[in-house]
Amino acid sequence: MNVSEAIRERRSLGKLKDTPVDKEKIEQMLESAVWAPNHHLTEPWKFFVLSGAGRNPLSRALKEAARGRVEDPESEAGQKRIEKISSKPFAAPTVIVVTLSPSDSPKAIYIEDVCAVAAATQNMLLTAHTLGLGAIWRSGPIHNTPEVKALFDLREDEEILGLVFVGEPDMVKENVKRIPFNEKTTWIETDDQ
Repeated sequence: MNVSEAIRERRSLGKLKDTPVDKEKIEQMLESAVWAPNHHLTEPWKFFVLSGAGRNPLSRALKEAARGRVEDPESEAGQKRIEKISSKPFAAPTVIVVTLSPSDSPKAIYIEDVCAVAAATQNMLLTAHTLGLGAIWRSGPIHNTPEVKALFDLREDEEILGLVFVGEPDMVKENVKRIPFNEKTTWIETDDQ
């Protein structure tokens, strides 16, 4: 499969089998991630790979964070919401926590570091697809609550940009139509001055 095919065929797959993923495949995804473009070679990423019982601490941290975010945590609806949030780490056999760890280089620019981590994540998703794995990138403000950040011992300036859920696909997703690039592109080929 060439890169153009991988880009067009890859889909976010949220339904994954609960079978463990070979560590070698996860390592290939992470190796692809660190080759993402990053201005001034800041390499502004950190990854935490959770599998098996290693997902439990994240579940507990999310549960604690959710209690502070639900309107009435003691109500039946509040309890259901908290349980739903705390069960997220078990949506896949492997969860990769993708973290922005900004460079302290005076040349580093925050938005460029964010873009570099996003590019690293795309590299992981494309690699997962070529390995026959299903994956989906999910994000949300609850991942940057004090409870979750403390779990990973993140500094104040570090942020979780998302979680990549990885496993054997348990669904097929038809190719999604996209607006043709020419409807979103302006070509500028002359200078009117």
